Amino acid sequence: MLRVGLTGGIATGKSTVGSMFGELGCPVLDSDQITHHLLEPGQAVYAAVVKEFGTRILAPDGTIDRATLGNIVFSEEPGRRSKLNELVHPAIMQRQQEWLKEREAADPNGVAIVSAALMIEVGTYKNYDRLVVVTCSPEVQKARLRIRSALTDDQIEARIRSQMPMQEKVKFADFVIDNSADLAATRKQVQDVHAKLRELAAK
Repeated sequence: MLRVGLTGGIATGKSTVGSMFGELGCPVLDSDQITHHLLEPGQAVYAAVVKEFGTRILAPDGTIDRATLGNIVFSEEPGRRSKLNELVHPAIMQRQQEWLKEREAADPNGVAIVSAALMIEVGTYKNYDRLVVVTCSPEVQKARLRIRSALTDDQIEARIRSQMPMQEKVKFADFVIDNSADLAATRKQVQDVHAKLRELAAK
């Protein structure tokens, strides 16, 4: 089975590209969804994060307020983001590996894609046979962040700065998908990459 990593910068369109691969028949695991599950009340990671960051990160219903946690780790307290990653990433990586084994058992000659934002930063891109990096122009990236969040311009800049620059990420890529234009242009690139991945898996 061909193991494929899918990554990109914040708001470059990883999820959109992942959905397009899914439409073409590729199973896709979105690591953001794993994170959401791990941070739900009752999960061991939830308990560890609350212990580390305190009850100030909790909403009235006991769930973790992701906006509050985000403000802490991205701007207020340097080094806290690394601590959060230490608590969350091992459990994410374990679930990724379990899922890949399940997919390989189900379809030994298939293509399985794992989508994760910090794949290059934390080194897990090395676990994959091929790496797809989704990019877009800085202007489009910032515009998308403004539309989808209530972040200020300073907060947007802080989140973008917290990740590896896109020009560095693409150096690790086997395939680059530029998601700056319309969906049709992105879909055409996804179809082309998908065809090449299928060829590789067949070998």
